[in-house]
Amino acid sequence: MTDERKMPDEKTMQDKTSINNAYAKMQSRKIAVIVVTVILLILAMIFAAASGSVYIPPSDIIAVLLNSVFPGITDSAVNENTAMILFNLRMPRILLAALAGVCLALAGAVMQALLRNPLVSPFTLGLSSAASFGAAFMIVLGPLVLGALYKSTVYLFGYTLSMNSVLMILSAFVFGWMSVSIIYMLAHSRGTSQSIIILSGVVIGYIFQAGLLAMQYISSDESLRDIVIWLMGGMWGASWQAVIILFPIALICFLLMEMRAWDLNTLSAGDDVAKNLGIDVAKFRIQGLLIVSFGASACLAFTGVIGFVGLMAPHICRMVIGNDNRYLIPCAALAGALILVVSDTLARIVLAPVELPVGIIMYLIGGVFFIYLIVKGRGAGLE
Repeated sequence: MTDERKMPDEKTMQDKTSINNAYAKMQSRKIAVIVVTVILLILAMIFAAASGSVYIPPSDIIAVLLNSVFPGITDSAVNENTAMILFNLRMPRILLAALAGVCLALAGAVMQALLRNPLVSPFTLGLSSAASFGAAFMIVLGPLVLGALYKSTVYLFGYTLSMNSVLMILSAFVFGWMSVSIIYMLAHSRGTSQSIIILSGVVIGYIFQAGLLAMQYISSDESLRDIVIWLMGGMWGASWQAVIILFPIALICFLLMEMRAWDLNTLSAGDDVAKNLGIDVAKFRIQGLLIVSFGASACLAFTGVIGFVGLMAPHICRMVIGNDNRYLIPCAALAGALILVVSDTLARIVLAPVELPVGIIMYLIGGVFFIYLIVKGRGAGLE
């Protein structure tokens, strides 16, 4: 005799099919959003390469890029000065902006998921203040402490660089990483709850901010100007060396966190649920913070302080594709690159030939964006 209870009825089968179809449609929509973001990023990079004091037609840009990869593939004759401007000036700057956007947006998305707080960013945990103090420390005290070494040059990746720039970048990176290490030690000794980690970040940020103010107070007029310009954020440190250094860092950080996307999704249900499913929440939270802070510190070392990218990109993507970190992480990284490339382009052309610090553009865009969230969305994007 057949046990009818083991045979699914037609309605149950239809419901399962409907759910599967809805899920597949939702996944397709998320993939489509990511593809569209990639296309927009490519178009933004082409526009950025074409824009500036010297306009370069997109056809010449494509011809130069194709001939550099496949010599002789096109018959288009491009002026040598045009190729020099494109390769030596604009391409490193565009790629640095894209990589910085990826690092900052990735850090914001992962930190928000780890701490289940949509207002967390690399700057909330004191990373920005620490990196700023590191740069100011080297600008003000570097000549006194290092003497002739500070004024020397170094040969790196086929380029001759001034040692003061290298040391400033290294100092900003070391102090940025140091801030996260201190937070790790405090959290490890007092517990890894969200409140302790965030509070530790705020406290560390204030301490380094005090050090930054002290450096500004004792600095000379020339050093003070350098500090202020660095704090505004910009792509003045753009070079192929910076791109070569940042690319593997950004790629490794992205891959490591994308592989843990399911764990981030599980963590969104609460620490107890994640623990019951076999995740070491305390270890995972600290590891994730260290990984993305490493990428953000490396980025800030080359660009100076750039705000709002780590907040805006995850929020925008979350409103469009939801909270699934398998798709949110790559979408936020691409959106961060797109936002920063567009902002840097605006900074170059809005008052051409004078260039604005990209940090000014980002603060304006970020402020308008969050006012929009509050007024139109009634704060829905911030909850």
